[in-house]
Amino acid sequence: MPPDTPPPVRAGLELRNVSKYYGDLAALVGAQLRVGPGESILLYGPNGAGKTTLLRLLATLARPSEGEVVFEGRDIRQHAAAAKAAIGFVSHSTFLYGDLTVRENLEFFGTLFSLPEPEKKIAAALELFTLGDRVHTPVRKLSRGLQQRVALARALLHEPTFLLLDEPFTGLDAATVATLESLMRQLPGEGRTVVFSTHDFARGAALARRLVTLEAGRIRYDGPVEGRSQDSGVRIQESEGRSRKSEI
Repeated sequence: MPPDTPPPVRAGLELRNVSKYYGDLAALVGAQLRVGPGESILLYGPNGAGKTTLLRLLATLARPSEGEVVFEGRDIRQHAAAAKAAIGFVSHSTFLYGDLTVRENLEFFGTLFSLPEPEKKIAAALELFTLGDRVHTPVRKLSRGLQQRVALARALLHEPTFLLLDEPFTGLDAATVATLESLMRQLPGEGRTVVFSTHDFARGAALARRLVTLEAGRIRYDGPVEGRSQDSGVRIQESEGRSRKSEI
């Protein structure tokens, strides 16, 4: 390497030739992905393309069948505690405890992450997602949209460096959508990373700077989102019309 060439930046999260199989079904095949600080990445593709599997691998909720998931230059399994502390994840499953109240859920996760000033952070999360009038309500009694708001509060409570969102707008009211979109624009400017999936290409393209498209478990495109709205979006939407399988 020439002396005036800067050293390569070590990615915070990385998939190195990762495949994930469920029996004979290939959910993800040979995925190569580097996620650095301050990025905003839209994952886009038809149902069953592998978006959820990819996010679960990055979130340490699934192990690769082949290849390696890396956090800060090391196998994520050797760095599991630090990785979990740096990652916030929202998916179709809320990871909330139904019999606990909204506040009790947030208190539990605050304890799990040994948060300093937990009450202050919980109060801020409740205010951000307009949950103040629901603090004493068991989560199982909330609507799906309200549960999603609590899940977002949970994921952001420990101020993660990497926020991973799988279809995060599901069930949200317009005001909460606006709050979430504002956050997703703000966090990369603070050096924090947002990786998210959505079937609304126009919304996703307006929020992200980088686009990763998947189809049949393979990454088909990884590059700037600018200028890709028409060719990437139309091709994938046409493919989605032919494939209505549930997301893996």
